Amino acid sequence: MKFRSAALAGAAIVAFVAPVAAQTAKPAPTADLVRAVDIPYQQFTLKNGLRVIVHTDRKAPVVAVSVWYDVGSKHEPQGKTGFAHLFEHLMFNGSENAPGDFFSPLKTIGATDLNGTTYYDRTNYFETVPTAALSRALFLESDRMGYLTGAITQGVLDEQRGVVQNEKRQGDNQPYGLVDYRITEGLFPATHPYGHTTIGSMADLDKASLDDVKTWFKSHYGPNNAVLVLAGDIDVATARPLVEKYFGAIPAGPKSVTPPAAVTTLAKAETATIKDRVAATLLTRSWVVPGLNDPASPSLDVAAAVLGGLASSRLEEQLVRGEKLFTRITVGNQSFAQVGQFQIYGYVRPGVDAAQAAKRLDEVTANFLRTGPTADEVQRVVTTTVAGRIRGFESVGGFGGKAVALAEGALYSNDPGFYKKYLAALAAQTPATVKAAADKWLSRPVLAVNVVPGERDAYAEAVVPPKAEVTPAPDQPAKGTRGAMPAVGQMSDLSFPAVTRTRLANGIELIYAQRTATPFTRAVVSFDAGRAADPADRLGTQQLTLDTMDEAAGALDASALAQAKERLGADIGTGVGNDRTVLSLGVPSANLAPALDLFADVARRPAFAETDVARVRNQQLAQIAQELTSPNGIAGRIAPQYLYPAGSPYAKPGGSGDPKAVAALTRADLVAFRQAWLRPDKAKIFVVSDRPLAEVKAAFDQRFGDWKAEGAAGTKSFPPAKVAGGERIVLVDRPDSPQSLIVGAQQTSLVGTDDLLPVITANDSLGGDFLSRINLDLRENRHWSYGAYGVFNRVEYAAPYRIQAPVQADKTGPAVASLRDDLTQYVTTKPMTQEEFDLAINGAIRSGSGEFETSDAVLAAMQQNDLFKRPDNYYATINQRYRAMTLPQLRQSISQVIRPGDVTWIVIGEAAKVKPQLDTLGLPVEVRSAASMSGAK
Repeated sequence: MKFRSAALAGAAIVAFVAPVAAQTAKPAPTADLVRAVDIPYQQFTLKNGLRVIVHTDRKAPVVAVSVWYDVGSKHEPQGKTGFAHLFEHLMFNGSENAPGDFFSPLKTIGATDLNGTTYYDRTNYFETVPTAALSRALFLESDRMGYLTGAITQGVLDEQRGVVQNEKRQGDNQPYGLVDYRITEGLFPATHPYGHTTIGSMADLDKASLDDVKTWFKSHYGPNNAVLVLAGDIDVATARPLVEKYFGAIPAGPKSVTPPAAVTTLAKAETATIKDRVAATLLTRSWVVPGLNDPASPSLDVAAAVLGGLASSRLEEQLVRGEKLFTRITVGNQSFAQVGQFQIYGYVRPGVDAAQAAKRLDEVTANFLRTGPTADEVQRVVTTTVAGRIRGFESVGGFGGKAVALAEGALYSNDPGFYKKYLAALAAQTPATVKAAADKWLSRPVLAVNVVPGERDAYAEAVVPPKAEVTPAPDQPAKGTRGAMPAVGQMSDLSFPAVTRTRLANGIELIYAQRTATPFTRAVVSFDAGRAADPADRLGTQQLTLDTMDEAAGALDASALAQAKERLGADIGTGVGNDRTVLSLGVPSANLAPALDLFADVARRPAFAETDVARVRNQQLAQIAQELTSPNGIAGRIAPQYLYPAGSPYAKPGGSGDPKAVAALTRADLVAFRQAWLRPDKAKIFVVSDRPLAEVKAAFDQRFGDWKAEGAAGTKSFPPAKVAGGERIVLVDRPDSPQSLIVGAQQTSLVGTDDLLPVITANDSLGGDFLSRINLDLRENRHWSYGAYGVFNRVEYAAPYRIQAPVQADKTGPAVASLRDDLTQYVTTKPMTQEEFDLAINGAIRSGSGEFETSDAVLAAMQQNDLFKRPDNYYATINQRYRAMTLPQLRQSISQVIRPGDVTWIVIGEAAKVKPQLDTLGLPVEVRSAASMSGAK
């Protein structure tokens, strides 16, 4: 679920070091943080009604282009559900003056953050482009706004209808994938604008005719029904003539009529139970509440966070940490423009009586309504929310950047600056206002939809109905009348920030870059460990160690530590790659000092309290069980043994561990793992901050500079690679799967520290991009998949090739056959073309400024450069290498690596439906059960 929540072994062998000035610095006043969230803008409106908003941000030579249309699934009449989302897809398939796929001309100019989304209230499209290519982007956006219908043919409609239906199957194929349908059906009558999900029904999608979709476009996508936001290296004086030039001639169309949408109330409480092949019972509680423009919305956001959104929330404290009835509980207030949904999701711990868990869930919720939140809880919600906004607004585009905030405010609230009013309203919340809103809206009858383990219930959407008869239409798109697309100006090369290396007093290396766009600090302590360090006979030790480390540390128990982080707006977490294990910190720089106190406690003084170990162990066991019900979870567990050579530390089963081993782990095991691997002599610190290096180094030196290693360090051994050969199929039986997940695994002789830029660039047109052959084949040409890709799984001592393709179940065998053909042809009869080469090279050169707009991207790149032994200025010089590449070089590089006859095809799907298809391919087929994925190999 996507919520718009307010919170957007013994002690003798542990080195307990006294905290340095722990928790002495006070958090910055919330008012100061709120003032830091600011997006100045100007706006104007064209004669045809197009509303244009411009925000200037000169930190990088890029402009975010975001077009929001006032049309979503709430505007769909009965019998035409899914039309808005279907049209989102159609608008990426070319227009009259820009025929062909919309991604191609945008990739050529180096667009990043390129996508579109549809929801109840709107459809949006966005991309971030180099400043010199803004005219090209505006031409393309205006062409699909004003010159689209002539390019929509029956073939294009059939293609994208199939893609959308596979997007629906992909969602349905997940554990708990049907619960949203039942909640929506239970909360709203079918005639309510919010009474059906955005994805729509298979039957309605099949009935959509060419005339239907063209009429839908003409009714909703005019300029007077849209908001255009330009954010970045642009100003109004430059933007106005460009927008007039490209959009001014488009005539106004009908204005979308906002349908009446009542905040519905159930006549009485209702409970529904559905069965699914899941590992744990899910309990949900849902209410319809007012939308985001209602004064109750920020109050309900706070209520959701206090009840179950914060790490220190009531339900977390009482039912997860305390009574251990649930492994996870989330609460969110999902606000739409006219209504909202307040929802509780609780995953019952296996072995716990679900009825008792439900009783306690309802009792704690009722008690919250009686008592309301404390002032401290409200304050912590505000701080965490504002910190998240500061972090997100570093980006001008993407899903959560500044352009989105301005467009959403304009479309939903008729105010581009609504985000600021919302934060002010949030900061003004008190325990009384939150209690009053929660009392009013959550004391009404509740809808409880529970998902219990069992054979999945039959549902209508599982069967695709026969296609309705449609009148054949000419399949010849209209010719354009606007002339050629505008030329692209001179583009600036990527400017990667300077990286400086220094050392703390104890020798820990600190790698630093300064970015001043936002007052925020991001840091990781990276240890030479990773999944390769997880003990082969006790898989899951590392995850349990990490998940327990940030529960309680120093003098703070789990509750106190969670609260302390929330007061600072600090995000402290852990992560594991194949080669490195990290502790991460993100915090408004005003709170850096006290946040580093907490961060040092987590790194140096984790408590590993027995109660925390027991609870987190249960959560991990539940996670393992869930992985065995999920297509991606199963793939993650089985794929490593085929991607990497036998005996390699990478070849151990993936996922969250061996359940038998995890169940037997003790506190002593965790302490021993930390002492061997998460230690200063294996650590490097990476920091991106607006604060100067001298200040950052002093702060880290104070807290980490005296840290000394104790005992023997852990070691990893990587035997010489022996690349396995031969082609085969491994079928993992997963009943009730409307899709099959195909994973192609091929070992290579490459390692991550090799110069892989040529082979990665060569893969761009095979599997590395939306326009790659693998994706276009299965998604666009055959429309059997929502999306497929192929990528080199680059790690320090290996670089296998992996393909991933979810496909509709009845096309599993043909899809494997097509993938085999794609691989074979790419390295033999149909190698990379000149057009594909030019697209890959131009896209790579021109996208750099957009790729590294944010500090998060810079921080990740710094770590990758260090891991793969590349110079710190690698990205500052990478364009020179792209310009020196040749087509023969790239063809040769990939043909020496990809071996189509040596791929293991892992298929996760319903064996009864899938195996007969696979048997026709002439390859050996091994059938395994999902349960066999649980243990260590």
